[in-house]
Amino acid sequence: MSSLLLIAGVLVAMFVAYNIGGSTTGPAFGPAVGADAISKPVAAALMGVFFFIGAWTLGRNVVTKLGSELVVDTGIFTLESSIAVLFFIGVALLVGNVFGVPASTSMTAVGAIAGLGLAGGVLDFAVMGQIVIWWVVSPIIGFWVSLIIGRYFYARLNELVAMERSTGPLLDIDRSGLVPILRAHRTTNRRELVGTITVVAIGCLMAFASGTSNIANAVAPLVGSGELEMNPAILFGGIAVTIGAFTIARRTLETMGSDITELPLTAAIVVASVSSTLVVFLSALGIPASFVIIATMSIVGLGWGRATRPMTAPEVVAGDGGPPVTVNALAADEEGEELPPIGTEDAEDIPSPGALFNPVTTARVVLMQNVVPAIATAGAYLTFRFVPVFGF
Repeated sequence: MSSLLLIAGVLVAMFVAYNIGGSTTGPAFGPAVGADAISKPVAAALMGVFFFIGAWTLGRNVVTKLGSELVVDTGIFTLESSIAVLFFIGVALLVGNVFGVPASTSMTAVGAIAGLGLAGGVLDFAVMGQIVIWWVVSPIIGFWVSLIIGRYFYARLNELVAMERSTGPLLDIDRSGLVPILRAHRTTNRRELVGTITVVAIGCLMAFASGTSNIANAVAPLVGSGELEMNPAILFGGIAVTIGAFTIARRTLETMGSDITELPLTAAIVVASVSSTLVVFLSALGIPASFVIIATMSIVGLGWGRATRPMTAPEVVAGDGGPPVTVNALAADEEGEELPPIGTEDAEDIPSPGALFNPVTTARVVLMQNVVPAIATAGAYLTFRFVPVFGF
């Protein structure tokens, strides 16, 4: 019976990891696929490799935090309770999908485990408080870092990164020697090559960051139960993520997966870099992070900083008004254009036909990012507290 439960637990954990692979491949490699830099199978393969590297290295810290440190008595992680926790994670994420909001798997997993800990009276409130504090602080850091980049550095970055794909393939394979060698195609220019390498590298960084944080969401309960060792748990999770990347991620790659990849290429690179760096940093501390919330605030900060370039710092602080924050504001600088000093630009030079972020939509995303984990927490607590089979 115990073996059957373990097999069931591994399958449920792999199902969660499968969905993680499907939902995170698009945001990570959508820009690269959309720019015809790499194919969908290559994107899936890169996702699987770099997710596994992130999970195998820094991901262990987050698995340990959720599986053994969030509760003071790991004996509460029985096979039955671990499977139930994974079930609540899956149900809560389904609610987010129904509302069209990419829910945070990290916050949802923490919520479900916290509900279990509350029901059993073994939740470590100090560890929980540390996690919640970083959940509040990290999006603020992402906002301000992106704002500074948008105001002072975005235009120059746009000059370096912005590119247009030339006709013909990006690379050729030289098979004249014993070892095939990749060479730039004759129509490929230097800007195109650098931009392509950059956007693929950013995708790999996002996949690595996802591995460092998200592997715990799928396997931490089973590892905490002591029924599954860390290494095989990460291996099973990595395999499931790769399968998800090669199958259901195709749709998210076609649609670019999330609001992040609907931004101009330069903006997508900035947001992905800032968000991924913060997620990797938090994973090194063992803190499960919400990439979506950090990325959302990074988008807002980047657009805000870019749109206030026509204003001096005192005018911004005084709130003397300014242009609306728009996608076109982020993409307004043309290649080779000489930029005037900050505070001397005409606000009308930054067009505004499409809003970068709709306040109502942004509020809905942030609200659901908190509601979904709350559903997981409440559902887990009520079930473990009042359903007799669990004995709490």
